[in-house]
Amino acid sequence: MAEIRSVVNQVLSQLGASREARYYLNQYSSDGELQFAVIKVGGAVLEEQLEPLAAALAFLRNLGLMPIILHGAGPQLDVALQDASIQTEKRRGLRVTTPDVMEVARPVIYRANRRLVSALEDQGVRAQGIQHGVFVCDYLDRDELGLVGDIHHVDLEAVRDVAHRGMLPVVACLGESSTGQVMNINADVAARELIWKVKPHKIIFLTGTGGLLDESGRIISAISLRTDYEYLMEQEWVHSGMQLKLEQISQLLTGLPESASVSITSVANLARELFTHRGAGTLIRVGEQIIEHKEPGPDFRQKATALLEQSFGRKLREGYFDKLDLECILCSESYGAMAIVLRGVDGVPYLDKFAVTPEAQGAGLGAAVWQALVHRCPSLYWRSQTSNPITPWYFDQAEASFTQDKWVAFSVGIHDFEQLRRCKEDCLSREESWLEKGSD
Repeated sequence: MAEIRSVVNQVLSQLGASREARYYLNQYSSDGELQFAVIKVGGAVLEEQLEPLAAALAFLRNLGLMPIILHGAGPQLDVALQDASIQTEKRRGLRVTTPDVMEVARPVIYRANRRLVSALEDQGVRAQGIQHGVFVCDYLDRDELGLVGDIHHVDLEAVRDVAHRGMLPVVACLGESSTGQVMNINADVAARELIWKVKPHKIIFLTGTGGLLDESGRIISAISLRTDYEYLMEQEWVHSGMQLKLEQISQLLTGLPESASVSITSVANLARELFTHRGAGTLIRVGEQIIEHKEPGPDFRQKATALLEQSFGRKLREGYFDKLDLECILCSESYGAMAIVLRGVDGVPYLDKFAVTPEAQGAGLGAAVWQALVHRCPSLYWRSQTSNPITPWYFDQAEASFTQDKWVAFSVGIHDFEQLRRCKEDCLSREESWLEKGSD
């Protein structure tokens, strides 16, 4: 236990947010034996980042956590089939698996499974590969797809047995029919069925990109399917691969409680995704509705005041809401996250308050409100104190910034230099709305 505590302290210092890390570690440690996480590892990650992947997974095990690891081997199989002069054919996005393809596929998948187990053991972590017995299948379409399995049952006996003996279960994407015929299974389909059976606290997809990317190639921090799905599917920059991934994740989440989420992240950022509110990747949830309010009534003001004061740890000045020249207020259904937007210079919206409770940050609600905000107000400016912990995040969201003394003025969508100057001056001249000094 002393050794584990030493590792815990190490990660807390690395993450620079010990309270957040302890919050999540306590949550995860209270889960059942298999309920912590299912981590799906793409074949490319397995091939290109084996040692750092094993180190990241070993780190979780050394914290006393037991993720279920599920891996694919698509790129490795592509190379092996090419070397064997066997053409790769796909229909409906699935690899047609003839007996010749399966003859090549089995040893490739076995080898990938053994390599990950060996890499984990090199890190001092006991692990066991589970290559068969988890996915019980029928033929999906024998005439068109050959030996491609349609999962009709997930058997967790082998996974439970491995975990009960204190070993990390490493599951391969192979299934068997009731008569023992080995079948190829799409990794995303296998992940969906395993996750539906286990219902884990966390669902992690490890990819080379570390998340889903927007039109500028930047990682989208959060996606609320309820508010963002249709918008994203209509965008030209959302290519077919990303569309398919969103469709699959949307289908996956429909079979889980509304609190469930999928995190797409990189090996390097796995710990930050798991143990910090801000995370490091793309968090996808069914999500809450983000509601726009025009005129806050007494009940709303009471709830909004509680949210603001909890988020900032300070008291609002009396009559704060009476003096606002409101453009709009965007708020999550649960009052976990809120943006208060005023009419600013030249009619450009000014973000006066952006507040998120710690629990809502962990659930991705802050990022969901931010996405709704930039859709509602494509031109926007705001300010933040240099000491505010969220200021580095604002730099990532902004197109322009200006630092003066303790303040940073930010903007997006404002391209006229004179207008930028007026917005900056307005930012820096506004009175604070708190009873005592601190971060705005």
